[in-house]
Amino acid sequence: MRVHLDAGRCQGHNRCRTLAPELFDVDEVGQAVQLVDGDVLAHLNHRARLAASNCPEYAIKLLEID
Repeated sequence: MRVHLDAGRCQGHNRCRTLAPELFDVDEVGQAVQLVDGDVLAHLNHRARLAASNCPEYAIKLLEID
């Protein structure tokens, strides 16, 4: 799985950081920052899905890869 954060859509709710701190952090103004560039480790797939499904701005997209 790959994760993509559209920073332009982020409104700083930071649910992603709360649900998946291994994948997301926040910058100095409270906007989400993606920590993982490339494939998400398999044991973090569930957290990536939680973060994406709980983003009120739909700023997180997931790409399932085989």
